[in-house]
Amino acid sequence: MTISVLVVDDSALIRSLMTQIIANHPDLNLVGTAPDAYVAKDMVKRFSPDVITLDIEMPKVDGLTFLDRLMKAKPTPVVMISTLTEKGADATMLALELGAVDFIPKPKIDVQAKFLAFQQLVTDKIIAAAGARVKKRVANETVTKTQLSYSGTELIVGIGASTGGTEAIKDLLVRLPASFPAVVMTQHMPPGFTTSFAKRLNGQCALTVKEAQHNERLLPGHVYLAPGDQHLSVIKYGADYRTQLSDEGRVSGHKPSVDVLFDSLAEHVGHNAFGVILTGMGRDGAQGMRAMHDKGATTFAQDEATCVVYGMPKEAVKRGGVDKSLPIPEIAKQLTEAIRSKARGNRL
Repeated sequence: MTISVLVVDDSALIRSLMTQIIANHPDLNLVGTAPDAYVAKDMVKRFSPDVITLDIEMPKVDGLTFLDRLMKAKPTPVVMISTLTEKGADATMLALELGAVDFIPKPKIDVQAKFLAFQQLVTDKIIAAAGARVKKRVANETVTKTQLSYSGTELIVGIGASTGGTEAIKDLLVRLPASFPAVVMTQHMPPGFTTSFAKRLNGQCALTVKEAQHNERLLPGHVYLAPGDQHLSVIKYGADYRTQLSDEGRVSGHKPSVDVLFDSLAEHVGHNAFGVILTGMGRDGAQGMRAMHDKGATTFAQDEATCVVYGMPKEAVKRGGVDKSLPIPEIAKQLTEAIRSKARGNRL
């Protein structure tokens, strides 16, 4: 089935580039290009595109305002086109909160090899977005935090996510108390954007959220996010656990990779680890979660009904690495209860 795409961008160069990329793919059909939100609004009504690519910085009405109105009136899968700046990263995080499915960093294409890589990225993200579940935006729901009093260092929680993951991660973390085991986390995201994501989460959660640094001691009540261009793993160091960052190549198609993180938890934390795999395209994390499961870790996957893209959790379930598939509020409850039970057992 052909996917209809509307490109909204004030840059004639980007509109031309996106037109070329979409025309080159047999499964994509460009229904139109719009230089601003006013033209885009009419085209959305006329064509009802399957996916919209949307520039954040536009004249008259900016991309965030247009996105907010669109998600309230006619929810449509949107992939944002974002500049690689701190301001651009912050705006992208807000766009994902407003309902965008994913984003693409605005390209700096000066050689053919970079164009081919960008072309692959664009088509992959558009195709994934076409299969995403988007909902009409509603007022923020009341969130109930789980209750736990934990100050040890022997239990570690690992979280992995991709497409739709920024909101899924936030939805999970805001439900967790400050007195919680250390959390290590990989979200597929380019460098720079992870810094903004960690800062934003830190202001929204009871836990302290930061971008991971190399060889940090893992502390309870803290969340360590893999930087956008490095793999994050965990090692045992005496009585403690520490972070390790690596510049090695892509694993399972990604850098950072969820498989790298989960494999390290299986090897070094074993039955004292807890794994959570959330919404995302592809299969990264499925193999690592199976390894965790085989070493006695407790594992959860986001259920199909609540995933934006049911890819990574589906693959983890298929490989037999998941104990329970649940919506995020239930994951928070059962994860907390499993930690309470494990902590009690470790003290006996």
